[in-house]
Amino acid sequence: MNVKAILAAKKRNLGGDIICIEPTADLAAATKLLSKHRIGAVLIRGAGGRIAGILSERDIVRALSEHGADALAQPVGQVMTRDVTTCGEDDSVASIMERMTAGKFRHLPVVAEGELVGLISIGDVVKQRVEEIESESEAMRDYIRTA
Repeated sequence: MNVKAILAAKKRNLGGDIICIEPTADLAAATKLLSKHRIGAVLIRGAGGRIAGILSERDIVRALSEHGADALAQPVGQVMTRDVTTCGEDDSVASIMERMTAGKFRHLPVVAEGELVGLISIGDVVKQRVEEIESESEAMRDYIRTA
């Protein structure tokens, strides 16, 4: 199983929208966007559509702990994580799980031929893995019944 399969399942169930925000938007607007879409991270696009950063719930908590409520007026570009790890559509679920665990992050932008094509979360990865295990289990039950 690979990232392309995860993205295909997400697009079937949720549509293919990639939620982004401008780096000049304030943190209050970003929190509203996260809440509205019920997501845990939003991408920040820079010049030419490239990924300038990612803003996660963890980034917001860190900003609030350092600056209190005043953090909500700060531009997203000052709070976001700039060093964004990405993956490709052909990456395996196992390699993605390993990378997310090692890097201690829960969201991973997907890039194909230099273009952003999606964003997957650890929840997406776990859901795909559970479905895969259930399918294997059902196949094993069928095999046992017919043996």
